[in-house]
Amino acid sequence: MKIHAQARAFAVACATVEEIDRLNILQATMLAMQRAVEGLGMLPDEAWIDGNRCPELRCRARAIVRGDRLHAVISAASILAKTARDAEMRRMHERFPQYCFDRHKGYPTPGHLVLLERYGPSEIHRRSFAPVRRILLRA
Repeated sequence: MKIHAQARAFAVACATVEEIDRLNILQATMLAMQRAVEGLGMLPDEAWIDGNRCPELRCRARAIVRGDRLHAVISAASILAKTARDAEMRRMHERFPQYCFDRHKGYPTPGHLVLLERYGPSEIHRRSFAPVRRILLRA
């Protein structure tokens, strides 16, 4: 990928399902961003964050609303994160083919919600996700 070849450094990180459920999606996102910056192998002068909040980092950080539309480096980071997530969801499809993660990548599409109702949540479904929570409360 061209981004990989041209980047001085990059790292993709995530938070676990358990961390998302424990912390909430926003705080888990902040944790994943901290992990990504720590994983760079170098400390940037400043981290540009696509959004309106910054995680606590060991470097300066700047939140830029719609940053992925305004700055190529933020767009590149978004592409790296999305392609890594899509690859992970394809791996999850191999483990849990009944959920068709290769098609909807875990987003709450109508098809995903139908499969979630049919098969119930798997170990990788967030318990804090409202449709999963409703199914678990009915069980």
